[in-house]
Formats: sequence, C-alpha cells, structure tokens
Amino acid sequence: MVTARAKPGALTEKRAEQLAALFSALSDPNRLRLMRLLLDEERCVHELSTALGLEQSAVSHQLRLLRDRRLVRRRKEGRHAWYALDDAHVEALLTFALEHVRHDGRPGRKKPVGRHE
Repeated sequence: MVTARAKPGALTEKRAEQLAALFSALSDPNRLRLMRLLLDEERCVHELSTALGLEQSAVSHQLRLLRDRRLVRRRKEGRHAWYALDDAHVEALLTFALEHVRHDGRPGRKKPVGRHE
C-alpha cells in the first residue's frame, strides 16, 4: 500500500486523530467547568463536586477521561487525590478558548470578564 506524503503544514492522519480526541474531550460542558476550576488551583474531587453540584462519581469519571487525554494530572496524598491542569499548554489552551468565547466579534471589544464564566 502506498501512502501519500502530507504536504508541509498539513496534518498527518495520526496527528489529526490526536487533535480530534483532544477536542472531543473538551466538548463536554461539565469537563470544561472542571477545567475552569482547576485553572485557579489544585482541587480534590470533593471540592470539585461541591462547586459544580455533581456527584463525586460523575466528577471522578470526567477527571479520568481528562487524565487519559493528558489535560489534567492527579497527585495522591493519603486517601485524597488532588487534581490540577496538566501543564502550561493546557492552561494556555483553556485561557485562549475562554478569551475567544468572550470576544464579541468586533475589533477591540470583549465581553466583560467576571469570576463566573
């Protein structure tokens, strides 16, 4: 089987699949809400579930998916697991996405920034 080479600047099929998986993980509103809370500081499942009004099992499930996509990381301390955004790339991705949705489309105009996105 002969495969065509990607042109410079084009995505390979593998890289496109990786990006699709990343954006799929970011497509759930509850996962985004979790990530927004983690943008501020490291938190445990109990704090996250209380802040979002979700069951701890639901939060744990979403965090597992985000960990699988390397969007969050876990640190165990005794019986508690603490979660944070995985690295500066994830922080930048989330920050830029938030800025993009706040932007109203007119040059130099942004929607007011508040504590609650």
